[in-house]
Amino acid sequence: MTSGDVFVAYQISGQDGPDLLMTPGFVSHLEQAWENPNIARFLNDLGSFSRLIRFDKRGTGLSDRGVGVPHLDERIDDIRAVLDAAGSKRAYLFGVSEGGPMSILFTATYPGRVAGLILFGTYARTVGASVKDGPSLRVSPSPCAYSQPSE
Repeated sequence: MTSGDVFVAYQISGQDGPDLLMTPGFVSHLEQAWENPNIARFLNDLGSFSRLIRFDKRGTGLSDRGVGVPHLDERIDDIRAVLDAAGSKRAYLFGVSEGGPMSILFTATYPGRVAGLILFGTYARTVGASVKDGPSLRVSPSPCAYSQPSE
């Protein structure tokens, strides 16, 4: 599948159920992940209750290499392109490590395409990143929910 002029590899596994798009961390490889028994078991567990959609980000795994360091907007467009190619109208996003900021921005940009957001070992911004004045998200007591701050 292409996003712009870049080939982005993706894979679908699992059962009928809600779509779950896993946004990978720094490094991924769709095929090699299945060779690690622990990762394969985890992916099979995720696929036992969902249609699991995974992809290799630009420059990693089976996707095009030598694409430089893509801007976050290009990366979220890759998420949109993968969901479109998979025929997914609405999915849960599972952002792992570096995939977290991509998932957060995609959710904020395309809220109608996201059924829920799951974040694991990730961050909202990097150390030293500037923050514009304006509303921010506040974490609720539930680790699975977020809310807008009250005025």
